[in-house]
Amino acid sequence: MQEAPTTITFFDFLTPLVASGLKTITIRDKSENHYLPGTCVEVFGLESGRSVCHIEILSVKPIKFNDLNEFHAQQESLALDKLQQIIGEVYPNTEQLYIISFKLVNVN
Repeated sequence: MQEAPTTITFFDFLTPLVASGLKTITIRDKSENHYLPGTCVEVFGLESGRSVCHIEILSVKPIKFNDLNEFHAQQESLALDKLQQIIGEVYPNTEQLYIISFKLVNVN
């Protein structure tokens, strides 16, 4: 069994949204669907490597790219077209994705 990760990265432009509690989900592909509900993970900026905050993983649920909607965009604190654009660039030609829901625990 794979060990639960203790860290997660976000693009630096998204870290203020995570640290403010406005961003409450992240959408990842199969390679990052192994987060476990109830665990606390440290958030780092992808480009800067800077530690930002800690979040608690609430759930990990599968979703198809075409099922992303305004509610998901709201949870991401992004416009739906921007969310779809980012997901399409990060995970090109990937239909099966995973929504990782989380809550802010503390800011560094």
